[in-house]
Amino acid sequence: MAELFSSYSSEFFEGFKFTLYASFLALIFSLIIGTLMAILQLSHNSVIRNLAKAYVAFFRNIPLLIIVMFFYVVAPMYFYSFDGFQAGTIGLTIYTSAFIAETVRSGIQTVPKGQMEAGLSSGFSYAETMRYIVLPQAFKIVVPPLGNQFINLIKNSSILAMVAGLDLMYQGDLIASTTFNTFGTYIIVGLFYLILTLPLSYLMNYLDKHWASV
Repeated sequence: MAELFSSYSSEFFEGFKFTLYASFLALIFSLIIGTLMAILQLSHNSVIRNLAKAYVAFFRNIPLLIIVMFFYVVAPMYFYSFDGFQAGTIGLTIYTSAFIAETVRSGIQTVPKGQMEAGLSSGFSYAETMRYIVLPQAFKIVVPPLGNQFINLIKNSSILAMVAGLDLMYQGDLIASTTFNTFGTYIIVGLFYLILTLPLSYLMNYLDKHWASV
């Protein structure tokens, strides 16, 4: 296995780079979109509220692969051609944002309503109250489930291999088909994923304990 890694280290690290890049982009944008959808689901405007709920329900209940293949296969036929990396990252972002939306929404609803009323009575707008008072408390509450979503996002990034997204799994498949050393190849690939997921898991556990004691 050491010889395999030595011979194909550049390919493994190239795939790791794309996995890291896709995961980072999807994490940032899914958190933004998910938080926005969580807030919109609690809107007093029924149209906005129902549209946000429809978004979350739709993307939570269809396979990630279908979303990715839509951008990779269907989108080029009608409006824009995405490469495998772009299609995979967009699909991963949209899919994860729907789960984050539900997680953040539950956190917002856990914050006592008096916090919102206190912010509004102090002269803050609804948006300012949500940003400075409610959301910080909500995120503290949902650290563990949010951390699980981030870890799942990194593992789900392997979907890029299905559309030639140049990620770690894609490179692993190429190496395995070239060397026929499937056992060693996928052990190495798995270790690379652990390099990403384990530190994130420990970080989320630390934040959860730290904020619980504050």
